Amino acid sequence: MGELSPEVVFVPDSRGSSVGGAGYVRRMNRLRFLRSPSPAPRPRRIAYRVPWRVDRSSAPHYRLVNAGRETLSGVTVSIAGSSRLQVSGPSSIPPGAAVRASVSGADPARDTVLVVRWFPPDGREYLWQISL
Repeated sequence: MGELSPEVVFVPDSRGSSVGGAGYVRRMNRLRFLRSPSPAPRPRRIAYRVPWRVDRSSAPHYRLVNAGRETLSGVTVSIAGSSRLQVSGPSSIPPGAAVRASVSGADPARDTVLVVRWFPPDGREYLWQISL
């Protein structure tokens, strides 16, 4: 690696900046502020608890129960794999209600997952995979 010329000196920021790598470069008696190449971290949000409970007691007929406190809208259940899916249930599920999903195929536990999609009241879209 090449060396910096003697006219270029890195001076760490003495103001106690929380952004790593911030500082000044002194070049031929001029001061210039350098910013960190990484953006400031976004504030953390509290994790969203998946509101579903899967009742597997009568597999291959599953009940996806809304175990949360909010009505979920736009609920869809789809399948990824070689099995077939039959779903019954409204697209809006209040707390305690369920969507029924029946899976048929040669070996669903080996090559199939259910994918549940829903929108809580805040309008964000969520997806959740269920292994059989």
